[in-house]
Amino acid sequence: MTIETIYIARHGYRMNWVTNEWESVTGLPRDPPLAPFGLTQAQELADHFLSLPEEDRPTLILSSPYYRCLQTAVPSAQKLGLPLYVEHGLSEWYSPVAPGSGLHPRPAPAAELKSYFSEIDHSWQSVYYPSRKGEDVSAVHDRANGLMRALVPYIEHKFGGAHKRVLLVSHAATVIALTRELVADRGLPLRVGCCTITELRRKPGEAKVVGAWEPKRLADGGHLKDGACREWGFEDIVVRDGKVVNDAGQPGTEHELDEPVGLQAHLLPDELSAHM
Repeated sequence: MTIETIYIARHGYRMNWVTNEWESVTGLPRDPPLAPFGLTQAQELADHFLSLPEEDRPTLILSSPYYRCLQTAVPSAQKLGLPLYVEHGLSEWYSPVAPGSGLHPRPAPAAELKSYFSEIDHSWQSVYYPSRKGEDVSAVHDRANGLMRALVPYIEHKFGGAHKRVLLVSHAATVIALTRELVADRGLPLRVGCCTITELRRKPGEAKVVGAWEPKRLADGGHLKDGACREWGFEDIVVRDGKVVNDAGQPGTEHELDEPVGLQAHLLPDELSAHM
């Protein structure tokens, strides 16, 4: 059995959009929790998936390791009675670090994040890690491409074809990049609001991953009481001389190693890694 449907949801409304007086629950910089409105959106997301016919509901959930994404995914995991897997390949997009300014933050491993969310099953090992040096626009799309080319067959292999419908919970830029790569259109116009859903269906008879999917809905907010909000697209980034403007790294990380990075091919069976 192969994966037939991929749902991709963005996290809910962030606390730092409401106030500057917020604390990182995990202690990780740039890791705001959801605002109360975002928690409501996460419940609405879960209610929507529960309202679907059983044959349309996701049976596997993977989330970015950032707290706001885990908060968004947990109600769906609870209502659907599913474990929550943490995949670093779904992480936030950061633009390249300014030279000499250190590295971007990276969330803790799943085993540590489980102390915040009991729904996490830390038996899952992330198959992809973005560089803490950041990514330009083409690189975040390359990351999405590499992640999905490995992730889809790995899920099918690891779980013996038990899952036909998968939910991925991520961030606006990553959601857009994932969608574009799966439909093989890097120019696809797309703006993604909080807790919106993109639904992609596999084309009949397609064995490949990239380009094998048809969009049934894109960044849809019809399940949300207040509709889509805080929409974001790549056209919102700041560009100078044709390149995305650098971000400062996190102070104190100047001598940390940027590892692991990229596809974790050692986790994949030989027959899969040979085709990566």
